[in-house]
Amino acid sequence: MSSISHTMATAEAHAAPKAKARNAALDRTRTFLTLVVLLHHSVIPYTYFGHTDPKYSLVFDMIVLATDSFFMAMFFFLSGLFVWPGLSRKGPVQYLLDRLVRLGLPFVICAFTLIPLAYYSFALRQTPDLSFSEFWWKTITVGPWPSGPIWFLWILLAFDLVASAAYLLSPKIIDPINRLSLQGRERPTLFFVVMLAVTAVLYIPGRVHFGAGSWFEFGPFSVQHGRVLLYATYFFFGAGIGAMYLDRGLLAADGRLAKSSWGWAVVALVPYCLMWVLIYIKREILGNPVRLPDWYEVTYGLFFASFSVAIMFVILAYFLRFKQSGWSILDPMQPDAYGMFLVHYPIVLWLQYWMFDFNWPAIVKAAIAFVLTVLLSWAATAGLRKIPGAKHVL
Repeated sequence: MSSISHTMATAEAHAAPKAKARNAALDRTRTFLTLVVLLHHSVIPYTYFGHTDPKYSLVFDMIVLATDSFFMAMFFFLSGLFVWPGLSRKGPVQYLLDRLVRLGLPFVICAFTLIPLAYYSFALRQTPDLSFSEFWWKTITVGPWPSGPIWFLWILLAFDLVASAAYLLSPKIIDPINRLSLQGRERPTLFFVVMLAVTAVLYIPGRVHFGAGSWFEFGPFSVQHGRVLLYATYFFFGAGIGAMYLDRGLLAADGRLAKSSWGWAVVALVPYCLMWVLIYIKREILGNPVRLPDWYEVTYGLFFASFSVAIMFVILAYFLRFKQSGWSILDPMQPDAYGMFLVHYPIVLWLQYWMFDFNWPAIVKAAIAFVLTVLLSWAATAGLRKIPGAKHVL
């Protein structure tokens, strides 16, 4: 019997009962990532990358470079983990109908309400006497109609549609990834190398062709051109891991990944520092050109992909290790995390609008924005979830 077959047989023999049980490690990971999103949007006005406030801090540049390099891709990975079990339990048609409610309905509601409300704060800076009704009508009829963070919803729904079609073709189509995950229980480095290789091959050409800042935009539907295949890679690697034996492969609580978080932290730190080296070269040597040389984009793309996969391994390793730790400060927030992601954007932008004219240090403004955004978005979500039927969406 081959080693892979033996691993699968052993996993099947020890498989957990089919009764659904929440995975505390993954719940905490998802909630942590939600807080990372809120932190990212709280500090970005005070950075070189998104300098929309007079105050600035290099620390926030360091945070934004890190978060932008992994957090949305990791959300796709976590979402992918539960696709195949959902498809096998419900069937593709019912699964997609449920996803339309969970993803499509919030996208439509947010696109017509919360997102225009959020960007109205920017418009008032340029036109103080502009009414919200005028801004809203111009946004949905003339544009631009930015989507803010909710672009994630329609892309995830599109990936779910592709996954459903793939499942209809063959439920075993992603078994190779699942076998790789089972090997990854004892050899996470192998999984890392394969995932990094696939990610780099699918991500770097798009970055070279479109550039790092190019976006597809059609009404409220938007996404970065160069990152679509990056997100698809994470989603389907997640789907492969979750297809069978989720807790017996790479993400096993007693696997090698969970025991090696510090090693993966070092692996992540190297490409992160190298990205800063390339940023220095771009600004100080190349003169910060609009179009960067292909060699630069290829090299940066490789470091970006390396850091993205490695930091995901760091976060997964940390939460897997402490899966059995009992209570976590993240646990009370877990039921409301998705809603917080949906409603936080107008809150954080209006807090930043309110603080714009205050001569406070960037660290003070960012701290106020982050703390209040967490508290207010959490309270708003908790209130919304009390509406009959809202828990099916939020």
